[in-house]
Amino acid sequence: MNIQYSLMSAALLLMAGGTVLTGCNAEGDDFDYGKNGLLVVGTEVTPVQKFVVEDTPSSYPISIQATSKVESDVKVSLAIDTALVSQYNLKNGSSYYGIPLDCVELENSEVTIKAGSAVSTATAVKVVSTESFVEGRSYMIPVTIKAVSGGNLDVVEASRTLFIRISRVLNFHHMSYTSTASSNFIFDESKKVDLGNYTIQFKFYANGFGYAGNIQRVLAIEGANEEMANMFRFGESGSAGGDILQWIYPGGGMFSTTHFAARRWYLVTCTYNGSDFNMYVDDNPSPDANASVSGKSTPFQRFELGMSWGNYYASQYFSGRLAEIRLWNKALSPSTIATTLCGVDPNSDGLVAYWKMNQTEGYVIKDVSNHGYDMDWKNTVRDKNESGNLSATTDAYQGISWGIDENNKCSE
Repeated sequence: MNIQYSLMSAALLLMAGGTVLTGCNAEGDDFDYGKNGLLVVGTEVTPVQKFVVEDTPSSYPISIQATSKVESDVKVSLAIDTALVSQYNLKNGSSYYGIPLDCVELENSEVTIKAGSAVSTATAVKVVSTESFVEGRSYMIPVTIKAVSGGNLDVVEASRTLFIRISRVLNFHHMSYTSTASSNFIFDESKKVDLGNYTIQFKFYANGFGYAGNIQRVLAIEGANEEMANMFRFGESGSAGGDILQWIYPGGGMFSTTHFAARRWYLVTCTYNGSDFNMYVDDNPSPDANASVSGKSTPFQRFELGMSWGNYYASQYFSGRLAEIRLWNKALSPSTIATTLCGVDPNSDGLVAYWKMNQTEGYVIKDVSNHGYDMDWKNTVRDKNESGNLSATTDAYQGISWGIDENNKCSE
């Protein structure tokens, strides 16, 4: 489908005597409402606009607006300048990438505001291909005013550049498991990493929830002997319901304020910056829960799936799906978290391990970061007798399965 955006909404902004702009952009109230000048349409509300690309080619209309009618023709030169994405990231703490230039075109690099008008002729940015896109990267197209001739209007600097954020609807794979797969993979000592600052992310889809006291344990990332654990479970006693997620972190724990719904996907992101623990849900920039505790590093060497102790593997079984489990050696910012909903670049700075779960067969949970954290589920252990002794769970791998269906869709 070729997506076309109507210019009608832009035209409606213009009244007979000009336009009074009263928007507030998403990065702060930078727009100068009292200044006469030129701006890229849309930036008076926010400098970032979402562009859903379902197929190629797909076009996004671009026009220039004056804050009042011009007395003579004004010509405006435009350009796609991907270098501006780095400046945007630096200012906003985000991690977007400039679109590959072989994937985009600017139909006309010059537009004109005719005398007696306040809006220019239209041009369009056209995404002609996504073949050069790298999986896990979020892309922007910065369209900026390069030059103006005619008239005596300056460019409103806060509105010189429109950042068009590419959004695609992606299908993804998941891992499911039965209760018998609940077990631990312990990495060699050489793979141990001490994390002073860190982020843990995982996507989950619950088939259903119980009640407070009916625990469903999802996973844990911890030291080889379960020390300084980060553990996640639903239904802990004292919570507000079985649909509340509890994060047990080194030195404490917290409950989500979100009541999660069954049969839909969520991304949970938990960060620690050396002093503050923050839990985020999806791309909400405000923490869902938070606590301040200093000096709590995690010596990562062990991954636990489900609840592996004694016979609790069955009674505390989490019935659902998992995908996109990631471990970072830094605390991700909310702006960066917003770009990770569907995936990340396996070569991202600070990424320790990335279990994407995009497999179709087998029992080795692969680390796509290539940092050596593959987990062979034939080589797992658990404390079967609640004695403190770990025994091999040679049948755990039989509970692992992979899938993809119409429920596994993610909008960037």
